[in-house]
Amino acid sequence: MERAAAEPRRRIPAVDALLRSDPGRRASATFGRALVKRTLTKTLDEVRAAAARGVAPPPDDEILAAALARASSAAHGLGRVINATGVVLHTGLGRAPLPEAAAASAARIASGYSDLEIEPETGARGRRSARAEVLLTAVTGAEDALVVNNGAAAVLLALAALARGKHALVSRGELIEIGGEFRIPDIMAAAGVRLVEVGTTNRTRLSDFRAALSDKTALILKVHPSNYRVVGFTAEPPARDLAALAAKNGVPFMYDIGSGLLEHVAGIPADEPSAEGALADGADLVVFSGDKLLGGPQAGVILGRAALVDRLRRHPVARAVRVDKMQVSALEHVLAAHASDRRAEIPTWRMLREPAEHVRHRAELLARTLDGELAGARVVACDSAVGGGSLPGYVVPSSGVEVSSPEPAGMAARLRTGSPPVFCRITERGVLLDLRTVTEEELADLARAVQYAREWDDPDGE
Repeated sequence: MERAAAEPRRRIPAVDALLRSDPGRRASATFGRALVKRTLTKTLDEVRAAAARGVAPPPDDEILAAALARASSAAHGLGRVINATGVVLHTGLGRAPLPEAAAASAARIASGYSDLEIEPETGARGRRSARAEVLLTAVTGAEDALVVNNGAAAVLLALAALARGKHALVSRGELIEIGGEFRIPDIMAAAGVRLVEVGTTNRTRLSDFRAALSDKTALILKVHPSNYRVVGFTAEPPARDLAALAAKNGVPFMYDIGSGLLEHVAGIPADEPSAEGALADGADLVVFSGDKLLGGPQAGVILGRAALVDRLRRHPVARAVRVDKMQVSALEHVLAAHASDRRAEIPTWRMLREPAEHVRHRAELLARTLDGELAGARVVACDSAVGGGSLPGYVVPSSGVEVSSPEPAGMAARLRTGSPPVFCRITERGVLLDLRTVTEEELADLARAVQYAREWDDPDGE
């Protein structure tokens, strides 16, 4: 048995042998020998592990091709893709695409010097996110604002600054986990805060919070369950009542609204909390992400009472989680669009609010382009999702093109690894391309990618 298991592994080439091959030498000259060696080592480790399970090793040229593809990907960095999944805030694909003006501003700031932390009028040192904070307070009516590098950082900073070594009360129904294994209990532990669970998973009352208060309580925290819904026999105290209870007992009330909705607008479910509404309900601090419904770059936003925000601003963790100049520049442009009621310039909002008939028109354009080139492409009705841990269960009517394939998973894989890469949905009949998240400018590239991927299903064109 051991001899049989060892036999496949003997056929696996050595790293140096592949490095000395002509493709290996050319790749080393292009990408650097260290990177090529690293990807070869990782690929060969995987092949050996598979061989130990009885899987025959692939030919040497396939091993080398897989390793060099990894080296090329690492050397070239992030690449643009076409999002045909219909998920507007797709975390794996970078969440909110920036408005062109915001992206251009970030690139311009990145390529030169800027007045990031200098006040031009006085020459004195300033705050890097001061302009964004002015816009935030203007739009929401908050006393003060602070911007950090992401939503989790905003929660961590607030907990560390206000409740370290003390207790924070949270409903059991709000002990959330979102993408990337962000868990409220873990963030609390990292901040040095003692979690006090209140109520039950499905029903928590104001009296439960009142009973949990003690002289060690430093904070009442409400967390919007952004990526799930608890339905049926449920109860939760309104934010306004929690704010009143916190004020009566002399502790801050913090509301993590998650999605970054600044104010309620038509088309958004009424039960989705907004920053403006949370402040009106009496929240002392409101935190949310910048790359969700705000439609901006990755950022964490903290709004609320000036005295509390100042405590967070002066805390040592604040420097560790500050934003960089490109984030600040992009965020300023997105906030300016909100402030002047120009949400149509923000791709996230444009996609969410685009009429269904416009999306269907793009689907028909794509289907006509594909018609005659390949059989089995048809326009279908579908639903798009908001994604990014926002508006769970809320869908937007959309249209897509379903392309039939005998091996849908294989076709989807070819689309993902094509040029440009295309991400789609897999159906029983083939793949579905949801056009809500595809621009008209991307249609020609999308059609070519589909035609190329489909040729592998029908190499003879029959």
